[in-house]
Amino acid sequence: MKLLVVEDDPDLRRQLNTGLSDRGYTVEEACDGEDALYMGREYPYDLAIVDIGLPKLSGIELIQRWRSQGINFPILILTARGDWQDKVEGLEAGADDYLVKPFHTEELAARLNALLRRAAGHAVPQLCFGPLTLDTTARTVALKGQPVKLTSYEYRTLEYLVVNAGKTISKTELTEHLYHQDFDRDSNVLEVFIRRLRQKLDPDQTLQPIETVRGLGYRFVLQADDNGG
Repeated sequence: MKLLVVEDDPDLRRQLNTGLSDRGYTVEEACDGEDALYMGREYPYDLAIVDIGLPKLSGIELIQRWRSQGINFPILILTARGDWQDKVEGLEAGADDYLVKPFHTEELAARLNALLRRAAGHAVPQLCFGPLTLDTTARTVALKGQPVKLTSYEYRTLEYLVVNAGKTISKTELTEHLYHQDFDRDSNVLEVFIRRLRQKLDPDQTLQPIETVRGLGYRFVLQADDNGG
């Protein structure tokens, strides 16, 4: 999943980038509201973390402008302790949740995971599709109860397909949501990830969880169990 971190404090921005990247997220940064406005409008993100006190354009105004332009990815705002007015203004502007500084990266990651699940229509972190289970908190995958070892890129690819189950995802969209803007966009790289996922998730070729839609992209086709959505 690709996140946009909007924070003018370079130390906190670096801390957020490192902590979230270590948890498997693709992170891009903006240090002021104007840059963030442009990036959120021009590039696809799955979620944004926005500090309220930004230069050039405040976090509140940034959120208002994004929402007025139809940009609907989830937004988590960062506020200073005790500034309850910021929390109220941020939520009324269109933010989905808030976190008070200082905070632990573990709490931030839990909030982000919950927002991403909610946006995808899932209430619980364990997403079950018959014998296949994906835990979005632990970032693990199991097949018939046995762990499946995936690389970071393989997991990211699978997670994006799973949370968009039933939708046809183009190679371009998949690449844009999973990797930095300067990532090598050779479609052969993505095809390698998909081939490896099929081999690891469906060694007997009985599930066929990932369908190739010729000329359009890929689609995760398994139906979620009742307790997994």
